[in-house]
Amino acid sequence: MSSHVAVIDYGMGNLHSVAKALEHAGARQVDVTSDPQVILAADRVLLPGVGAIRDCVSELRQLELDGVVRQAAKEKPLLGICVGMQMLLEHSEENNGVDCLGLFPGKVRFFGNELKEADGTRLKVPHMGWNQVKQAIDHPLWHRIEQDARFYFVHSYYAAPDKSGQLAGRCHYGVDFAAALAQDNVFATQFHPEKSHTNGLQLLSNFLAWDGRW
Repeated sequence: MSSHVAVIDYGMGNLHSVAKALEHAGARQVDVTSDPQVILAADRVLLPGVGAIRDCVSELRQLELDGVVRQAAKEKPLLGICVGMQMLLEHSEENNGVDCLGLFPGKVRFFGNELKEADGTRLKVPHMGWNQVKQAIDHPLWHRIEQDARFYFVHSYYAAPDKSGQLAGRCHYGVDFAAALAQDNVFATQFHPEKSHTNGLQLLSNFLAWDGRW
């Protein structure tokens, strides 16, 4: 399976570390690009994202790349990371409400300023650091990754999909939330594979080998 990956560059996201991680995972060619032709010519597409979702969605639309993402999602393996995952849902509570791309039915919700565990322990927001991910489905991107493996998170908002069948992995931080989503040839993670050492590199390697079927 060829592994030419287009990392969508819309001015948001740690593009250098994502590209380096893909190369380390075995990608033959990585293009960090905002060119629709290059994106749609690649074997696989990665949609990164950090920061405020309003800015991410705004920049994506200003560059007319929202339609490119939707087209890529129909044609080839697509991986969304962090805010790149959140943008794939319908709506986010962040920034007083932002309409997103709508590839996954559901919303992005705020953890809240008074987040607590059941025993009353106060939790800091954002959720930052390592946490366990419980795989909810058997998916090619979980190949050779153990159940309850730890990944690195940095986020104040979390995905709440409407369809339980699209939940690929879950995590707990005060509330249960979607750590990964999957639908057809689209997979998305709230955590950062490029910051998650061995498990993250394994997931990226799995993405490079994935033909979009499962």
